[in-house]
Amino acid sequence: MAKAYVAVDIGASSGRLMLGTINDHKLELQEMHRFKNGFSKENGHDRWAIDSILNEIFKGLEKIKAAGYDEVTLGIDTWAVDYVLVGMDGEKIQNPISYRDARTKNAMKELTSDLPKSYIYKKTGIQFLNFNTLYQLYEESKKDLEKTDKIMMIPDYIGYVLTGNAVTEVTNASTTQMLNLREGLFDKNLLNKVNVSQDQFPRLVESGTVLGNIRHKWHTLYDLPETQVITVATHDTASAVLGTPGEGENWAFLSSGTWSLLGTELNVPENGELAFKGNYTNEWGAYGTYRFLKNIMGLWMVQCLKRELNDEYSFADLAKLAGEVTPFQQFINVNDDRFTNPDSMVDEIQTYCRQSGQKVPETPGELAMAIYSNLALYYANEIQELNKILGCKLEALNIVGGGSNVKLMNQLTATLANIDVYAGPSEATAIGNLIVQMITMNDVNNIAEGRKLIRDSFGLKTFHPETNKYGDVLKRYQEFLNNGERETVK
Repeated sequence: MAKAYVAVDIGASSGRLMLGTINDHKLELQEMHRFKNGFSKENGHDRWAIDSILNEIFKGLEKIKAAGYDEVTLGIDTWAVDYVLVGMDGEKIQNPISYRDARTKNAMKELTSDLPKSYIYKKTGIQFLNFNTLYQLYEESKKDLEKTDKIMMIPDYIGYVLTGNAVTEVTNASTTQMLNLREGLFDKNLLNKVNVSQDQFPRLVESGTVLGNIRHKWHTLYDLPETQVITVATHDTASAVLGTPGEGENWAFLSSGTWSLLGTELNVPENGELAFKGNYTNEWGAYGTYRFLKNIMGLWMVQCLKRELNDEYSFADLAKLAGEVTPFQQFINVNDDRFTNPDSMVDEIQTYCRQSGQKVPETPGELAMAIYSNLALYYANEIQELNKILGCKLEALNIVGGGSNVKLMNQLTATLANIDVYAGPSEATAIGNLIVQMITMNDVNNIAEGRKLIRDSFGLKTFHPETNKYGDVLKRYQEFLNNGERETVK
């Protein structure tokens, strides 16, 4: 039986355990377990049920053992910025608060009234989002912080519970907006500002670090395979970029899921004036790279639409209905804060259009097209911004994640941005997780070889620009953004 690798890949709405093996020089994937994830109101805040997530991981490992795999390696990736406070007894103090909780609504404004944004950006190179860990800790309960021995990012906490060993992996840690680009450590001035100390974070480690074996006590409670845990690129976007089959130079990535992360991979960070004003981020990647990217609202808007329609339509249904509607009937800044966690996404979109004097989308197809077409417009605009900041022309866009299956949006993006789009694989995050494990175990030599393995294993779909299809619509959208709607850092 081929050597087995397990990717624990957990997003904001679901998690899964993916089994990866190499057979006949191709990477094969098998979903072994899937479960729902989400936050709920608890003790006055939106919190993640972290114990439930752990229980689902054990369930998935039991299924893998039952399938005949007695020995595996395992890597964990999740969303970024959220953390668990662990007390002196080694146990969590409370369930972790979600980044979508309203507690940080004014935190960024308050904190940056003392520390200018330009000062923070020069130190960290991280974009300003009101839910970054820096602002979450600024609003954290002082009582809970006083009881805190360790602050652990979500995937690091899961690894700690599994193995008993605590680390802070750099790709997720960088999203805190507290790592100093020059020093490679947490910045003391920023930590002091939020009343935490360096020793409250476990030691920083790079992607590919062996964490340890699952503790014996879990084997007494569950029928588990012998499992060695490897700390992979624990931020799901970092794993997704590693799982992107980019080739050559001047290619961009779009990790298209709940969030859309659009950018390129650099060997040195770019935290100059243009990057600062455009609110681009330099998240740390695996193997000495940086993910220079923009955080964009993404398919969260479609997920909310689907839920508000009582799941009457599948995502494929909504895309099909959208395809029957003329695009660009309204311009929407998808990165407006109002779309982060509204009571009703439908009401918020309609109110936005009504207030800006535009046609109000009413039907499921019109609402879906409003989202897809404006995401494509935003992507195209940001590709032009990337070209300006980097001083080069990006020649290809690799779209990975669930959004790579939305042909309508892929084609709109290719045409608007005048760039060749390569879509797939949809499982890039799990694949990137697996590739790091394989490199650590010497089954793959490096990332270039890993990306070739991906290209050889998964069929990619290509979308070429359709010349002059939509005239000056992108130019008009850019004017719309520039007239008070564009996101800039001040």
